Amino acid sequence: MSLIQFRRNPTEACRDLNEEFFTSFFPAMEKSLGRNALQGFSALDVSEEKESYTIKVDLPGIKKEGVHLSFESGILTIEGERKDETVEKDRNYHRVERTYGRFVRSLNLGTGVDSDKIQANYKDGVLEVIVAKSERAKPKAIDIKVA
Repeated sequence: MSLIQFRRNPTEACRDLNEEFFTSFFPAMEKSLGRNALQGFSALDVSEEKESYTIKVDLPGIKKEGVHLSFESGILTIEGERKDETVEKDRNYHRVERTYGRFVRSLNLGTGVDSDKIQANYKDGVLEVIVAKSERAKPKAIDIKVA
């Protein structure tokens, strides 16, 4: 097997085409997911339980201090940055696929959450955010009266 030296231009062209395709058909996606999300950086899962929402975000190679969370007007924002490694000029790169740079992910959780009960844990490159539902957002049983 022979390796081919890495050249940035073909990779950037594919990424630009991918971004152009998605943002032309889904213009709100770029704003809600952020540029790096279209590249597969900071993938996340959102699940719902009876009492809360759980968001898990993959953030490999990012230290806890490099991740920031904020919640305002029902929007949970997760942001951070993965620092670029120094490129060695005397080294021939055959493939470079890891992404670097700043990322921002925003999720509209609405007003049905209790902002005072947001918990965040970070372990092994995975951020887990648990957002409690407010009392009015939780499902309630309604008795039906017979007239």
